[in-house]
Amino acid sequence: MNLVAIVGSPRKGKATDRLVDRALEGVQSGTEDLRVKKINLVDYDIGYCRNCLSCRDAKTRGPMAPCVLRDDMDGIREDLLASDLLVVGTPVHMGSVTALMMTFLERICWTFAKPEGRVFTLRGCPVPRSKKRRKAVIIVVSGIVPPIYRRFCDEATALIRETLKDSLNAKTVGDMYAGAVEHRGVEHYFEKAFALGRKLA
Repeated sequence: MNLVAIVGSPRKGKATDRLVDRALEGVQSGTEDLRVKKINLVDYDIGYCRNCLSCRDAKTRGPMAPCVLRDDMDGIREDLLASDLLVVGTPVHMGSVTALMMTFLERICWTFAKPEGRVFTLRGCPVPRSKKRRKAVIIVVSGIVPPIYRRFCDEATALIRETLKDSLNAKTVGDMYAGAVEHRGVEHYFEKAFALGRKLA
């Protein structure tokens, strides 16, 4: 079984990175024969989507459409294609995901999805190109805003959940919001992150 962790923090070794590591420990404690790959997006050369729509309009029958950009997303997409489990972590920046995470999400949307879905009367919504089912958990971190105010500043969780569902056919089985880590300390959320990983396992 293949687990891929995606970390959208520009700061390695800080709260988001450490909580993802703790979740990975939780998954590993409950799963045998697990291959883990952790991807810190800050270490990779990932260009912005050019909105050329080549991937969206590709008529490929495979699980992934080609992208015109040649960069480190080539390898990351192969890792995602092989994945069974996903852990996605990001700090909250201005109420949503980081620029790193947004770039990643935009680059996987139409390469893994096709515009054949329908929501009410709206046609052309993304649906996964592949029928392979995956499971995911999401970790969102805020330095200042405590969990009681999460609904006012966390657009990240819903964005990640919907993108993973529409592109990678991934069901989010759990998520956590680690709020006010600057005051509470990241260790305050270690047990919860471990339990989240166990839930994914």
